Amino acid sequence: MNILTVEGVAKSYGTRVLFDDVTFSIDGGQKLGLIGLNGAGKTTLLKIIAGLAEADTGEIWRNPKARIHYLPQEPQFQPGRSVLESVLDGDLPVMDVLRRYEAAVEEDDDEAVLKLTGEMDEKQAWELEQHAKVVLQKLGISDLSQSVDTLSGGQRKRLGLARALILPCDLLIMDEPTNHLDDRTICWLEDYLHDSKSALLLSTHDRYFLDRVAGSMLELDRGKVYTYSGNYAAYLEQRQARLEREEAEAAKRRNLIRRETAWIRRGAQARSTKQKARRDRYEALCAMENGKPIDNVEIFDTSVRLGKTIIDMDDVAFSYPGKAPLFSHVTYHVVKHDRIGIIGENGVGKSTLLRVIAGQLPPVSGTITIGQTVRFGFFTQQLPEFDESQRVIDYVQEHGHYVVNQFGEHISASRLLEQFLFTEDMQYTYIYKLSGGERRRLYLLRLLMDQPNVLLLDEPTNDLDIPTLTVLEQYLDTYQGVVLVVSHDRYFLDRVADKLFVLKDGTWSRYYGDYSEYLEEMLRQKEPKKDALSRDSGDSRGKEAPPEPAPVRKGLTSRQEQELEQITQDLPRYEGLLKGLNAAIAAAGSDYETVESLLKEQEETKAKVDELTERWCELEELKES
Repeated sequence: MNILTVEGVAKSYGTRVLFDDVTFSIDGGQKLGLIGLNGAGKTTLLKIIAGLAEADTGEIWRNPKARIHYLPQEPQFQPGRSVLESVLDGDLPVMDVLRRYEAAVEEDDDEAVLKLTGEMDEKQAWELEQHAKVVLQKLGISDLSQSVDTLSGGQRKRLGLARALILPCDLLIMDEPTNHLDDRTICWLEDYLHDSKSALLLSTHDRYFLDRVAGSMLELDRGKVYTYSGNYAAYLEQRQARLEREEAEAAKRRNLIRRETAWIRRGAQARSTKQKARRDRYEALCAMENGKPIDNVEIFDTSVRLGKTIIDMDDVAFSYPGKAPLFSHVTYHVVKHDRIGIIGENGVGKSTLLRVIAGQLPPVSGTITIGQTVRFGFFTQQLPEFDESQRVIDYVQEHGHYVVNQFGEHISASRLLEQFLFTEDMQYTYIYKLSGGERRRLYLLRLLMDQPNVLLLDEPTNDLDIPTLTVLEQYLDTYQGVVLVVSHDRYFLDRVADKLFVLKDGTWSRYYGDYSEYLEEMLRQKEPKKDALSRDSGDSRGKEAPPEPAPVRKGLTSRQEQELEQITQDLPRYEGLLKGLNAAIAAAGSDYETVESLLKEQEETKAKVDELTERWCELEELKES
């Protein structure tokens, strides 16, 4: 069944064209991911498709038999209503009877419950009621009598998501559904949407989520929509092929521009029709060239040097007055080039740990020592107050027109803006015209102008588009400082972090490896328990328990086991240091003294990595024997 068809849709704001001639269709059960730069018009396009905004031109046909529901980034609820009333909101008869039935149960009105039971049977609402309770439980919504007026932004997002999933529909349109969700909830939502029979159109920056859920991709790029079959990984391959074709065409176009430029410079008069047409063609070619995609952006590191002491945490704990500890016994000595991801469910204290490290909150016990050379850059979830009458370039230049990094490079504010995808035209745009994602990108750039050498990033991926995330990841590859990041974006964590701080039930632990490796390790630890449960679940009545197998002598002595554990911790640190040194050598350019010093440190570090790797292999062979 064709649910919706978009033909030739265009939208502009003043002289700014968001998109033009957008054409595609959505069939029953089809799942599409929508991606593009912040400010490209993704949210506007979703609202137009949902019927909440008008297009300038074009047509949208919606199947009159299809039910379409839209989940915005910030769901709105009627003030004064309870969570139950809000989550069961909807004009379908089955939702009405379910809403009245749940209200009667909540009020212990036995007579009303008995009367509504027949209507529940007639409307087949029992299955929907059970489904609603499962969804609410999975999304962490338990107090159904709580007023929506008292909910936090994250709670409101989860309530809106619950309402969207509960409401029966043929097409669900979702704008950044994973914002404010923890990893476990995102994984559940992935499985739910993957198995759902409803069609889906979603905009998200979570690349793993797109890979798992989407079967087709729509890309908003320079005002046009490009369609791709397959998930996010397939999209990357197809997009690269498209860009290569465009680059070949662009090379021919540049050659033609050079010839036309030479003709223009010769002062040819444009009075005749033929000459006028040639001048028009020249201008059209230049416009096409100026609209080329932003790729292969030059990356500049703005950090300043770090000393030997960076951050030393010894037995640190924190709790709010009258509350159980959020975390305790945190002991870690941060070293150069550390890339640490902080993970855990919502509410376990991830953002609080960053605030304690930054000195905004004092620990209740333990000590934190900060090195004299440390310069923090704290990217928080809450955006600062902007002077919306300022231009983008003026906002960034408040801290200086350029920065000088540790390699002596002078990097102008304009070049940094280009690095973070603010074109020359956008640099002179007023801040009030920027989208939410563009403002977060600008806030991040302003932070980097302060030249921090320790970055504390609290959910940096929220509201950032995938191209910006790619630039940020490339920046962090060359960054010579330390990074501690809280994020629910699994792809970003895999790309950036090589060790993890895990917060759970008031405890703290370390894991050396990326997020995917951590998940695999957690699954491996659960497997023996599952096997044991399956063996115990059989009928063992009257049977003697099988004798326990004799203990097998381990291949390693206790001292060797300690050595192997220490190497497992040290090896990723030295590999990360080697990676940082490689980037530093590349960035040092012609600074001979700096290069010579870095090469010496690189050689020593590589020898240490080789030594540890060889010993690790020996111990692993002994262990397996």
